[in-house]
Amino acid sequence: MRTEPTLRIPFGILGLCAALTVYAVVIARYVPELIGGWHGAFQTVVYLILGIIWLLPLRRFLIWMETGRWG
Repeated sequence: MRTEPTLRIPFGILGLCAALTVYAVVIARYVPELIGGWHGAFQTVVYLILGIIWLLPLRRFLIWMETGRWG
């Protein structure tokens, strides 16, 4: 556990917000053009998968924010 504060957490939060904003804009801009003609159920599945994908690198990122190591 940390005994002194670091700038990793505020920078990490700002970086996470920026990355999620970019991810959301890219998804909102390009995915509807690709799957707009699909049945609604298939679109729902695609958006559910895309909504979960951003969670995959989150564990390592939170570890880095807390400890300074990626592993």
